[in-house]
Amino acid sequence: MSRKRKKPFFEQVEVIDAGAKGKGVAKAPDGRVIFLPYAVPGDVVDVQTFKKRRAYFEGKITRFHTKSPKRTAPECEHFGVCGGCKWQNMGYEHQLFYKQKEVENNLKRIGKVDLPEFSPILGSEKQYFYRNKMEFSFSDSRWLTQEEIDSGEELDDKNALGFHIPGMWDKILDIKKCHLQEDPSNAIRLGIKNFAVENGFQFFNPRNQTGLLRTVMIRTSSTGEIMVLIQFYDDNQEQRELLLNFLKEEFPQITSLQYVVNQKQNDTIYDQEVICYAGRDHIFEEMEGLKFKINAKSFYQTNSEQAYELYKIARDFAGLSGNELVYDLYTGTGTIAQFVAKKAKKVVGVEAVPEAIEDAKANAQLNGIDNVSFYAGDMKVVFNDEFIKTNGTPDVIITDPPRDGMHKDVVKQLLNIAAEKVVYVSCNSATQARDLALMDEMYKVSKVQPVDMFPQTHHVENVVLLEKR
Repeated sequence: MSRKRKKPFFEQVEVIDAGAKGKGVAKAPDGRVIFLPYAVPGDVVDVQTFKKRRAYFEGKITRFHTKSPKRTAPECEHFGVCGGCKWQNMGYEHQLFYKQKEVENNLKRIGKVDLPEFSPILGSEKQYFYRNKMEFSFSDSRWLTQEEIDSGEELDDKNALGFHIPGMWDKILDIKKCHLQEDPSNAIRLGIKNFAVENGFQFFNPRNQTGLLRTVMIRTSSTGEIMVLIQFYDDNQEQRELLLNFLKEEFPQITSLQYVVNQKQNDTIYDQEVICYAGRDHIFEEMEGLKFKINAKSFYQTNSEQAYELYKIARDFAGLSGNELVYDLYTGTGTIAQFVAKKAKKVVGVEAVPEAIEDAKANAQLNGIDNVSFYAGDMKVVFNDEFIKTNGTPDVIITDPPRDGMHKDVVKQLLNIAAEKVVYVSCNSATQARDLALMDEMYKVSKVQPVDMFPQTHHVENVVLLEKR
Protein backbone atom coordinates (compact mmCIF):
# COMPACT_ATOMS: atom_id res chain seq x y z
CA MET A 1 0.00 0.00 0.00
CA SER A 2 1.46 3.37 -1.05
CA ARG A 3 1.56 6.01 1.67
CA LYS A 4 1.05 9.65 0.79
CA ARG A 5 4.16 11.67 1.61
CA LYS A 6 3.55 14.52 4.01
CA LYS A 7 3.85 17.98 2.51
CA PRO A 8 6.70 20.04 4.02
CA PHE A 9 5.95 22.30 7.00
CA PHE A 10 8.19 25.31 7.70
CA GLU A 11 8.47 27.28 10.94
CA GLN A 12 9.28 30.95 11.45
CA VAL A 13 9.60 31.89 7.79
CA GLU A 14 9.90 35.59 6.93
CA VAL A 15 7.81 37.01 4.08
CA ILE A 16 10.28 39.09 2.03
CA ASP A 17 8.34 40.33 -1.00
CA ALA A 18 4.93 40.67 -2.65
CA GLY A 19 4.29 40.03 -6.28
CA ALA A 20 3.21 36.99 -8.25
CA LYS A 21 -0.55 37.40 -8.62
CA GLY A 22 -0.69 39.32 -5.36
CA LYS A 23 0.82 36.56 -3.22
CA GLY A 24 3.46 37.07 -0.56
CA VAL A 25 6.91 35.62 -1.26
CA ALA A 26 9.05 33.77 1.31
CA LYS A 27 12.09 31.46 1.05
CA ALA A 28 12.21 27.83 2.23
CA PRO A 29 15.39 26.62 4.03
CA ASP A 30 16.51 24.95 0.75
CA GLY A 31 16.28 28.30 -1.07
CA ARG A 32 13.10 27.52 -2.94
CA VAL A 33 10.47 30.26 -3.15
CA ILE A 34 7.20 29.85 -1.19
CA PHE A 35 4.11 31.67 -2.50
CA LEU A 36 1.66 32.61 0.27
CA PRO A 37 -1.78 34.16 -0.27
CA TYR A 38 -2.74 37.03 2.07
CA ALA A 39 0.82 37.32 3.44
CA VAL A 40 2.39 40.78 3.80
CA PRO A 41 6.15 41.45 3.55
CA GLY A 42 7.54 41.59 7.09
CA ASP A 43 5.28 38.82 8.45
CA VAL A 44 7.11 35.98 10.24
CA VAL A 45 4.94 32.84 9.98
CA ASP A 46 4.63 29.06 10.09
CA VAL A 47 3.72 27.62 6.71
CA GLN A 48 2.00 24.42 5.64
CA THR A 49 2.79 23.76 1.98
CA PHE A 50 0.17 22.12 -0.23
CA LYS A 51 1.89 22.19 -3.60
CA LYS A 52 5.52 21.41 -4.40
CA ARG A 53 7.23 22.16 -7.71
CA ARG A 54 10.85 22.03 -8.78
CA ALA A 55 11.44 25.73 -8.19
CA TYR A 56 8.78 26.69 -5.67
CA PHE A 57 6.18 25.74 -3.07
CA GLU A 58 2.67 27.03 -2.56
CA GLY A 59 1.54 27.20 1.04
CA LYS A 60 -0.75 28.77 3.58
CA ILE A 61 -0.06 30.51 6.87
CA THR A 62 -0.90 28.38 9.92
CA ARG A 63 0.49 30.71 12.61
CA PHE A 64 1.85 34.24 12.96
CA HIS A 65 4.99 34.86 15.03
CA THR A 66 5.30 38.51 13.98
CA LYS A 67 2.79 40.57 12.03
CA SER A 68 4.26 43.02 9.54
CA PRO A 69 4.11 46.77 10.33
CA LYS A 70 2.99 47.13 6.69
CA ARG A 71 -0.29 45.43 7.60
CA THR A 72 -3.58 47.30 7.87
CA ALA A 73 -7.12 46.19 8.78
CA PRO A 74 -9.13 45.21 5.67
CA GLU A 75 -12.26 47.33 5.11
CA CYS A 76 -14.38 44.52 3.71
CA GLU A 77 -16.06 41.75 5.71
CA HIS A 78 -15.61 39.39 2.74
CA PHE A 79 -11.82 39.81 2.59
CA GLY A 80 -10.01 36.49 2.26
CA VAL A 81 -13.03 34.57 0.97
CA CYS A 82 -14.23 36.62 -2.00
CA GLY A 83 -10.87 36.43 -3.80
CA GLY A 84 -10.94 40.03 -5.04
CA CYS A 85 -9.00 42.95 -3.45
CA LYS A 86 -6.27 40.63 -2.12
CA TRP A 87 -4.07 43.50 -0.91
CA GLN A 88 -6.62 45.11 1.42
CA ASN A 89 -4.51 43.98 4.38
CA MET A 90 -1.50 46.05 3.19
CA GLY A 91 -1.20 49.85 3.65
CA TYR A 92 -1.76 51.72 0.36
CA GLU A 93 1.72 53.31 0.29
CA HIS A 94 3.20 49.77 0.48
CA GLN A 95 0.89 48.52 -2.30
CA LEU A 96 2.26 51.31 -4.51
CA PHE A 97 5.85 50.40 -3.59
CA TYR A 98 5.40 46.76 -4.68
CA LYS A 99 3.57 47.71 -7.87
CA GLN A 100 6.40 50.05 -8.85
CA LYS A 101 8.92 47.34 -8.00
CA GLU A 102 7.11 44.79 -10.19
CA VAL A 103 7.16 47.14 -13.20
CA GLU A 104 10.87 47.90 -12.69
CA ASN A 105 11.75 44.19 -12.28
CA ASN A 106 9.82 43.14 -15.38
CA LEU A 107 11.30 45.83 -17.59
CA LYS A 108 14.84 45.08 -16.36
CA ARG A 109 14.72 41.26 -16.23
CA ILE A 110 12.46 40.45 -19.17
CA GLY A 111 13.08 43.53 -21.34
CA LYS A 112 16.84 43.72 -20.69
CA VAL A 113 16.81 47.12 -22.43
CA ASP A 114 18.45 50.39 -21.37
CA LEU A 115 16.02 52.26 -19.16
CA PRO A 116 15.72 55.87 -17.97
CA GLU A 117 14.95 56.71 -14.36
CA PHE A 118 11.39 55.59 -13.61
CA SER A 119 8.83 58.22 -12.59
CA PRO A 120 7.24 57.41 -9.22
CA ILE A 121 3.97 55.49 -9.60
CA LEU A 122 0.83 57.63 -9.77
CA GLY A 123 -1.51 56.47 -7.00
CA SER A 124 -5.29 56.59 -7.19
CA GLU A 125 -7.07 59.32 -5.22
CA LYS A 126 -9.84 56.86 -4.41
CA GLN A 127 -8.68 53.63 -2.80
CA TYR A 128 -12.19 52.18 -2.52
CA PHE A 129 -15.44 52.66 -4.48
CA TYR A 130 -13.53 53.46 -7.67
CA ARG A 131 -15.06 51.02 -10.18
CA ASN A 132 -17.74 52.06 -12.65
CA LYS A 133 -18.74 48.53 -13.62
CA MET A 134 -19.53 45.45 -11.51
CA GLU A 135 -21.00 42.08 -12.42
CA PHE A 136 -22.68 39.80 -9.89
CA SER A 137 -23.91 36.22 -10.29
CA PHE A 138 -26.97 34.47 -8.83
CA SER A 139 -26.82 30.98 -7.32
CA ASP A 140 -29.37 28.74 -5.56
CA SER A 141 -26.60 26.96 -3.63
CA ARG A 142 -24.35 29.62 -2.19
CA TRP A 143 -20.86 29.14 -0.80
CA LEU A 144 -21.06 28.37 2.92
CA THR A 145 -18.65 29.78 5.47
CA GLN A 146 -16.64 27.40 7.65
CA GLU A 147 -18.72 28.50 10.67
CA GLU A 148 -21.96 27.61 8.90
CA ILE A 149 -20.62 24.18 7.96
CA ASP A 150 -19.31 23.55 11.50
CA SER A 151 -22.64 24.56 13.07
CA GLY A 152 -24.34 21.55 11.41
CA GLU A 153 -27.59 23.53 11.32
CA GLU A 154 -30.07 23.18 8.45
CA LEU A 155 -29.88 26.45 6.50
CA ASP A 156 -32.96 28.06 4.98
CA ASP A 157 -31.12 30.77 3.07
CA LYS A 158 -29.29 29.06 0.20
CA ASN A 159 -29.54 31.88 -2.37
CA ALA A 160 -26.63 34.11 -3.29
CA LEU A 161 -26.04 37.21 -5.37
CA GLY A 162 -22.34 37.95 -5.46
CA PHE A 163 -18.98 36.76 -6.77
CA HIS A 164 -17.49 33.47 -7.89
CA ILE A 165 -15.20 31.81 -5.36
CA PRO A 166 -11.72 31.77 -7.01
CA GLY A 167 -11.21 28.67 -9.14
CA MET A 168 -14.80 27.43 -8.66
CA TRP A 169 -17.10 28.14 -11.59
CA ASP A 170 -20.26 27.01 -9.78
CA LYS A 171 -19.75 28.48 -6.30
CA ILE A 172 -21.00 31.99 -5.51
CA LEU A 173 -20.28 33.95 -2.34
CA ASP A 174 -23.26 36.06 -1.22
CA ILE A 175 -22.03 39.66 -0.88
CA LYS A 176 -23.44 41.90 1.86
CA LYS A 177 -21.42 45.02 0.99
CA CYS A 178 -18.88 45.49 -1.78
CA HIS A 179 -16.32 48.30 -1.39
CA LEU A 180 -15.57 48.67 -5.09
CA GLN A 181 -18.52 50.59 -6.57
CA GLU A 182 -20.21 53.70 -5.18
CA ASP A 183 -23.77 53.65 -3.94
CA PRO A 184 -26.49 53.05 -4.91
CA SER A 185 -24.72 49.92 -6.28
CA ASN A 186 -24.98 47.95 -3.01
CA ALA A 187 -28.58 49.10 -2.44
CA ILE A 188 -29.63 48.03 -5.95
CA ARG A 189 -27.99 44.61 -5.63
CA LEU A 190 -29.51 43.94 -2.20
CA GLY A 191 -32.89 45.27 -3.37
CA ILE A 192 -32.88 42.80 -6.28
CA LYS A 193 -31.90 39.90 -4.04
CA ASN A 194 -34.49 40.62 -1.35
CA PHE A 195 -37.30 41.16 -3.86
CA ALA A 196 -36.42 37.91 -5.65
CA VAL A 197 -36.36 35.94 -2.37
CA GLU A 198 -39.67 37.44 -1.15
CA ASN A 199 -41.33 36.53 -4.45
CA GLY A 200 -39.91 33.02 -4.58
CA PHE A 201 -37.97 33.59 -7.81
CA GLN A 202 -35.59 30.76 -8.62
CA PHE A 203 -31.88 31.65 -8.53
CA PHE A 204 -29.67 30.05 -11.20
CA ASN A 205 -28.14 26.61 -10.77
CA PRO A 206 -25.08 26.46 -13.05
CA ARG A 207 -24.72 22.67 -12.83
CA ASN A 208 -28.30 21.89 -13.83
CA GLN A 209 -28.68 25.05 -15.97
CA THR A 210 -31.99 25.92 -14.32
CA GLY A 211 -33.54 29.01 -12.71
CA LEU A 212 -34.84 32.45 -13.56
CA LEU A 213 -32.08 34.83 -12.42
CA ARG A 214 -28.57 34.54 -13.82
CA THR A 215 -26.46 37.73 -13.49
CA VAL A 216 -26.68 41.48 -12.78
CA MET A 217 -24.41 44.14 -14.26
CA ILE A 218 -24.35 47.63 -12.72
CA ARG A 219 -22.58 50.48 -14.51
CA THR A 220 -22.24 53.97 -13.05
CA SER A 221 -20.72 57.07 -14.62
CA SER A 222 -19.10 60.24 -13.35
CA THR A 223 -22.10 62.12 -14.80
CA GLY A 224 -24.35 60.37 -12.24
CA GLU A 225 -26.03 57.97 -14.66
CA ILE A 226 -26.71 54.33 -13.80
CA MET A 227 -27.22 51.27 -16.01
CA VAL A 228 -28.64 48.01 -14.67
CA LEU A 229 -28.73 44.91 -16.86
CA ILE A 230 -30.32 41.70 -15.58
CA GLN A 231 -29.60 38.43 -17.29
CA PHE A 232 -32.44 35.91 -17.06
CA TYR A 233 -32.18 32.21 -17.87
CA ASP A 234 -35.87 31.21 -17.89
CA ASP A 235 -38.01 33.23 -20.28
CA ASN A 236 -40.76 33.99 -17.75
CA GLN A 237 -42.34 37.30 -18.78
CA GLU A 238 -44.53 37.71 -15.69
CA GLN A 239 -41.72 37.28 -13.15
CA ARG A 240 -39.27 39.25 -15.29
CA GLU A 241 -41.58 42.28 -15.53
CA LEU A 242 -42.41 42.08 -11.82
CA LEU A 243 -38.70 42.49 -10.98
CA LEU A 244 -38.00 45.15 -13.62
CA ASN A 245 -41.03 47.21 -12.53
CA PHE A 246 -39.88 46.97 -8.91
CA LEU A 247 -36.47 48.37 -9.92
CA LYS A 248 -38.06 51.16 -11.94
CA GLU A 249 -40.16 52.29 -8.97
CA GLU A 250 -37.69 51.63 -6.14
CA PHE A 251 -34.65 53.17 -7.88
CA PRO A 252 -35.85 56.03 -10.12
CA GLN A 253 -32.21 57.15 -10.49
CA ILE A 254 -31.58 54.19 -12.89
CA THR A 255 -31.26 55.84 -16.31
CA SER A 256 -30.88 52.62 -18.31
CA LEU A 257 -32.74 49.43 -17.33
CA GLN A 258 -32.05 46.50 -19.64
CA TYR A 259 -32.28 42.73 -19.76
CA VAL A 260 -31.14 39.67 -21.66
CA VAL A 261 -32.70 36.21 -21.86
CA ASN A 262 -29.67 33.93 -22.17
CA GLN A 263 -30.05 30.13 -22.31
CA LYS A 264 -26.53 29.31 -23.48
CA GLN A 265 -24.00 27.42 -21.36
CA ASN A 266 -22.00 30.60 -20.57
CA ASP A 267 -23.20 33.98 -19.41
CA THR A 268 -21.34 36.26 -21.85
CA ILE A 269 -23.73 38.74 -23.46
CA TYR A 270 -21.70 39.73 -26.54
CA ASP A 271 -23.65 37.38 -28.82
CA GLN A 272 -27.01 38.08 -27.12
CA GLU A 273 -29.84 40.50 -27.86
CA VAL A 274 -29.97 43.17 -25.16
CA ILE A 275 -33.47 44.59 -24.63
CA CYS A 276 -34.00 48.07 -23.19
CA TYR A 277 -36.90 47.94 -20.71
CA ALA A 278 -36.84 51.54 -19.44
CA GLY A 279 -34.81 54.69 -20.04
CA ARG A 280 -32.05 54.79 -22.67
CA ASP A 281 -30.05 51.83 -23.95
CA HIS A 282 -26.84 53.64 -22.95
CA ILE A 283 -25.31 55.96 -20.36
CA PHE A 284 -22.79 58.77 -20.85
CA GLU A 285 -19.31 59.11 -19.43
CA GLU A 286 -17.56 62.46 -19.66
CA MET A 287 -13.88 63.35 -19.79
CA GLU A 288 -12.44 66.82 -20.38
CA GLY A 289 -15.66 67.97 -22.06
CA LEU A 290 -15.83 64.90 -24.30
CA LYS A 291 -18.87 62.64 -24.00
CA PHE A 292 -18.66 58.88 -24.44
CA LYS A 293 -21.79 56.84 -25.05
CA ILE A 294 -21.55 53.50 -23.26
CA ASN A 295 -23.93 50.65 -24.00
CA ALA A 296 -24.22 47.26 -22.28
CA LYS A 297 -21.48 45.72 -24.45
CA SER A 298 -19.08 48.70 -24.56
CA PHE A 299 -15.59 48.53 -23.16
CA TYR A 300 -14.60 51.50 -21.00
CA GLN A 301 -11.81 51.76 -18.43
CA THR A 302 -13.36 50.63 -15.12
CA ASN A 303 -11.74 53.39 -13.02
CA SER A 304 -13.00 56.58 -14.71
CA GLU A 305 -11.05 59.11 -12.61
CA GLN A 306 -7.76 57.28 -12.97
CA ALA A 307 -8.36 56.59 -16.69
CA TYR A 308 -8.34 60.38 -17.12
CA GLU A 309 -4.90 60.54 -15.43
CA LEU A 310 -3.65 57.64 -17.59
CA TYR A 311 -4.80 59.29 -20.83
CA LYS A 312 -3.23 62.61 -19.83
CA ILE A 313 0.11 60.84 -19.38
CA ALA A 314 -0.22 59.11 -22.78
CA ARG A 315 -1.03 62.45 -24.43
CA ASP A 316 1.83 64.15 -22.61
CA PHE A 317 4.29 61.43 -23.71
CA ALA A 318 3.12 61.81 -27.33
CA GLY A 319 4.20 65.48 -27.15
CA LEU A 320 1.83 66.62 -29.88
CA SER A 321 2.12 70.07 -31.50
CA GLY A 322 -0.97 69.92 -33.74
CA ASN A 323 0.75 68.79 -36.96
CA GLU A 324 1.10 65.05 -36.29
CA LEU A 325 -0.63 62.05 -37.80
CA VAL A 326 -1.31 59.63 -34.92
CA TYR A 327 -2.25 55.95 -35.09
CA ASP A 328 -4.14 54.65 -32.04
CA LEU A 329 -3.94 50.84 -31.92
CA TYR A 330 -6.40 48.71 -29.93
CA THR A 331 -8.50 51.87 -29.79
CA GLY A 332 -11.56 50.17 -28.25
CA THR A 333 -14.38 52.72 -28.34
CA GLY A 334 -11.91 55.41 -29.41
CA THR A 335 -11.45 57.15 -26.04
CA ILE A 336 -7.69 57.78 -26.33
CA ALA A 337 -8.03 58.68 -30.04
CA GLN A 338 -10.60 61.37 -29.28
CA PHE A 339 -8.75 62.50 -26.17
CA VAL A 340 -5.61 63.36 -28.19
CA ALA A 341 -7.41 64.53 -31.35
CA LYS A 342 -7.51 68.24 -30.50
CA LYS A 343 -3.70 68.27 -30.27
CA ALA A 344 -3.11 66.29 -33.49
CA LYS A 345 -3.61 66.89 -37.19
CA LYS A 346 -5.37 63.54 -37.61
CA VAL A 347 -5.89 60.36 -35.58
CA VAL A 348 -6.52 56.90 -37.05
CA GLY A 349 -7.94 54.32 -34.61
CA VAL A 350 -7.79 50.56 -35.23
CA GLU A 351 -9.62 47.87 -33.24
CA ALA A 352 -10.52 44.20 -33.83
CA VAL A 353 -14.07 44.40 -32.40
CA PRO A 354 -16.47 45.85 -35.03
CA GLU A 355 -19.09 46.91 -32.42
CA ALA A 356 -16.44 48.94 -30.57
CA ILE A 357 -15.58 50.75 -33.81
CA GLU A 358 -19.27 51.57 -34.36
CA ASP A 359 -19.29 53.07 -30.83
CA ALA A 360 -16.10 55.00 -31.59
CA LYS A 361 -17.58 56.52 -34.75
CA ALA A 362 -20.80 57.45 -32.92
CA ASN A 363 -18.84 59.04 -30.07
CA ALA A 364 -16.68 61.07 -32.46
CA GLN A 365 -19.83 62.37 -34.18
CA LEU A 366 -21.39 63.16 -30.79
CA ASN A 367 -18.30 65.16 -29.85
CA GLY A 368 -18.06 66.93 -33.21
CA ILE A 369 -14.55 65.57 -33.80
CA ASP A 370 -13.87 65.38 -37.52
CA ASN A 371 -10.12 64.67 -37.58
CA VAL A 372 -10.44 61.01 -36.50
CA SER A 373 -11.18 57.91 -38.56
CA PHE A 374 -11.74 54.38 -37.29
CA TYR A 375 -11.14 50.96 -38.82
CA ALA A 376 -12.20 47.52 -37.64
CA GLY A 377 -9.68 44.78 -38.37
CA ASP A 378 -7.16 42.33 -37.02
CA MET A 379 -4.18 44.39 -35.93
CA LYS A 380 -1.59 42.02 -37.43
CA VAL A 381 -3.32 42.04 -40.84
CA VAL A 382 -4.56 45.60 -41.17
CA PHE A 383 -1.28 47.52 -41.57
CA ASN A 384 -0.58 46.54 -45.14
CA ASP A 385 0.97 48.91 -47.68
CA GLU A 386 -2.50 49.83 -48.94
CA PHE A 387 -3.59 50.96 -45.44
CA ILE A 388 -0.48 53.13 -45.02
CA LYS A 389 -0.91 54.57 -48.52
CA THR A 390 -4.54 55.49 -47.76
CA ASN A 391 -3.99 56.88 -44.25
CA GLY A 392 -0.40 58.07 -44.38
CA THR A 393 2.70 57.17 -42.34
CA PRO A 394 2.16 58.14 -38.71
CA ASP A 395 4.48 60.42 -36.75
CA VAL A 396 3.29 58.93 -33.45
CA ILE A 397 1.78 55.54 -32.60
CA ILE A 398 -0.17 54.99 -29.38
CA THR A 399 -0.76 51.34 -28.53
CA ASP A 400 -2.85 49.95 -25.64
CA PRO A 401 -3.03 46.17 -26.19
CA PRO A 402 -4.76 43.54 -24.00
CA ARG A 403 -2.86 41.61 -21.27
CA ASP A 404 -1.13 39.35 -23.82
CA GLY A 405 0.67 42.35 -25.29
CA MET A 406 1.16 42.86 -29.03
CA HIS A 407 1.32 39.95 -31.47
CA LYS A 408 4.85 39.61 -32.84
CA ASP A 409 3.52 40.40 -36.34
CA VAL A 410 2.11 43.70 -35.02
CA VAL A 411 5.54 44.51 -33.55
CA LYS A 412 7.07 43.69 -36.94
CA GLN A 413 4.62 46.08 -38.64
CA LEU A 414 5.48 48.85 -36.16
CA LEU A 415 9.15 48.41 -36.98
CA ASN A 416 8.31 48.61 -40.71
CA ILE A 417 6.26 51.79 -40.18
CA ALA A 418 9.08 53.31 -38.09
CA ALA A 419 7.16 56.21 -36.52
CA GLU A 420 9.28 58.76 -34.63
CA LYS A 421 7.54 57.94 -31.32
CA VAL A 422 5.57 55.03 -29.87
CA VAL A 423 3.57 55.48 -26.66
CA TYR A 424 2.94 52.01 -25.19
CA VAL A 425 0.18 51.77 -22.56
CA SER A 426 0.10 48.37 -20.86
CA CYS A 427 -1.88 46.53 -18.19
CA ASN A 428 0.80 43.81 -18.03
CA SER A 429 4.40 45.00 -17.71
CA ALA A 430 5.74 41.47 -18.35
CA THR A 431 4.36 41.30 -21.91
CA GLN A 432 5.19 44.97 -22.38
CA ALA A 433 8.82 44.21 -21.45
CA ARG A 434 8.92 41.35 -23.98
CA ASP A 435 7.68 43.73 -26.72
CA LEU A 436 10.17 46.45 -25.75
CA ALA A 437 13.00 43.93 -26.22
CA LEU A 438 11.71 43.16 -29.74
CA MET A 439 11.73 46.88 -30.59
CA ASP A 440 15.04 47.70 -28.93
CA GLU A 441 17.11 47.86 -32.09
CA MET A 442 15.04 50.73 -33.48
CA TYR A 443 13.67 52.39 -30.34
CA LYS A 444 15.08 53.56 -27.03
CA VAL A 445 12.90 53.79 -23.91
CA SER A 446 12.95 57.43 -22.84
CA LYS A 447 10.13 57.63 -20.24
CA VAL A 448 8.40 55.16 -17.90
CA GLN A 449 5.35 56.03 -15.78
CA PRO A 450 3.49 53.36 -13.76
CA VAL A 451 -0.14 54.17 -12.88
CA ASP A 452 -2.30 52.47 -10.25
CA MET A 453 -5.78 51.88 -11.66
CA PHE A 454 -6.81 49.15 -9.22
CA PRO A 455 -6.09 49.83 -5.53
CA GLN A 456 -6.27 46.82 -3.17
CA THR A 457 -5.16 44.50 -6.00
CA HIS A 458 -1.72 43.67 -7.46
CA HIS A 459 -2.65 44.96 -10.95
CA VAL A 460 -0.74 47.93 -12.32
CA GLU A 461 -0.72 49.88 -15.62
CA ASN A 462 2.43 51.26 -17.15
CA VAL A 463 3.08 53.87 -19.84
CA VAL A 464 6.34 53.87 -21.81
CA LEU A 465 7.60 56.38 -24.35
CA LEU A 466 9.75 54.89 -27.13
CA GLU A 467 11.74 57.24 -29.33
CA LYS A 468 13.49 56.32 -32.54
CA ARG A 469 17.23 55.88 -32.13
